[in-house]
Amino acid sequence: MTFDLLSARPILARTTAGLEALLRDLPDDWVRQNEGPGTWSPFDVVGHLIHGEKTDWIPRARIILEHGGSKAFEPFDRFGMLHASRDKSMNQLLDEFAQLRSRNLSTLDALQITPQQLSLEGRHPELGRVTLGQLFATWVVHDLGHIAQIARVMAKSYRSAVGPWSEYLPILNRGPVH
Repeated sequence: MTFDLLSARPILARTTAGLEALLRDLPDDWVRQNEGPGTWSPFDVVGHLIHGEKTDWIPRARIILEHGGSKAFEPFDRFGMLHASRDKSMNQLLDEFAQLRSRNLSTLDALQITPQQLSLEGRHPELGRVTLGQLFATWVVHDLGHIAQIARVMAKSYRSAVGPWSEYLPILNRGPVH
């Protein structure tokens, strides 16, 4: 499938509602569970998404639009959320994420990105040359990947509870993605 910003935008707009429906008002047993040392809970993932809204997608798009490849992106701290989210509740994180995503989508709309601009290049500190279209496609896939991660972590909470049915539940056998 070829990337198309108009068809990708609804995924970005629906991420908040999907997380809201899945996570709001759940007890900590559900939202703080992870897959073991060095892995993330649903709480951590939402914090990570917030960090991305603040420092990744729109800020990097602006760098591409304003500087092209002459200015590299700031490195993204994949763990920047751990300290910032620590004293918040899941509901607070969901509210913050929804507010930031709404603002970023409004900004995206105001940028009025043309199909030609999607081929503009920026410079990633590790990956080198990337395009604006690749950045936006990554934003969508990043959301979907973390939604899948949240579902996987939550499902694994009942790994032993399902007994022999685990054989028929492949989600229980997928490992953490780093």
